[in-house]
Amino acid sequence: MQTCKSGSLALRRKNAVWYLFMLPSIVGIVLFMAYPIIEVVRLSFFKSNGTVETFNGLANFKYILGNEAFRKSIFNTFFITFFQLLISVPVGFLIALAINSIVKGKNFLKTLFFIPYVTPAIAAGTLFLFILHPNGILNQFLGWFGLPAVSWLENGMTARCGAVLMGIWRSLGFNIIIFLAYLQTISPEYYEAAYVDGCSRWQAHCHITFPQMKGAFSFLIIMGWINGMQRFTDVYALGGMTGSPARSLHTIVGFIYERGFGNYEFGIASAASCVLFVLILLFTLLNLRFTREEKPTRRKNL
Repeated sequence: MQTCKSGSLALRRKNAVWYLFMLPSIVGIVLFMAYPIIEVVRLSFFKSNGTVETFNGLANFKYILGNEAFRKSIFNTFFITFFQLLISVPVGFLIALAINSIVKGKNFLKTLFFIPYVTPAIAAGTLFLFILHPNGILNQFLGWFGLPAVSWLENGMTARCGAVLMGIWRSLGFNIIIFLAYLQTISPEYYEAAYVDGCSRWQAHCHITFPQMKGAFSFLIIMGWINGMQRFTDVYALGGMTGSPARSLHTIVGFIYERGFGNYEFGIASAASCVLFVLILLFTLLNLRFTREEKPTRRKNL
């Protein structure tokens, strides 16, 4: 009996050591993740300038939902994210197919495409200021085809298109890497059997490749929406705090930054942050609902 008690005590001490190793991470999560979230939710019900707080109820939420600048920031965020995903995901898949089919130079091409993804956002935004300039590289490229120069950052629609191009340039490498990882899990024997049965390359992709890539598409669409809804730094480099021209580059996070750190309206900024959290949660649940794989049902033996 005494031996069992001593063994149990030794096991508890051993477990206590592991809890001590976990303690710094737990403290960090509580201080830098849990507490800020709770504080944002609390501040959303107050009128606050960082020093003086007054309980405001739901007035902050009523204000932002009726505010034209906030509604425009939602539209800009959705527009840029939607068209970025619409182009970057299929193009990334096609490039991944091409890279996966070659024998030499795979690592070089993967590195080449992945460089923009690891480029700091502010550096990417500054680079695109030169690319989208009236005398920049993009207009020179269009001039080779006889197209007129475009003042990309002087018109709302073209400015959004410029932000879409920048998003595609930055996210394409990540999409390619994810697609390649999935492609390399498909056994070559499947394709060999398909070709023996008389399938063309296109038919092999339709019946083998595309079904196996459903998880990759689901992951990239979900992560693309989450990252797109939080987009700020690179767009801020193009349009500044107010998302010039005419707030066409003003994203939801840009609105939060402007109201919080520009106007010191922390209650309104916190309410906008809560709305952003709900939007991200809804889009994540919708994407999971429409892209999850159905589990096969088992028949009961009669």
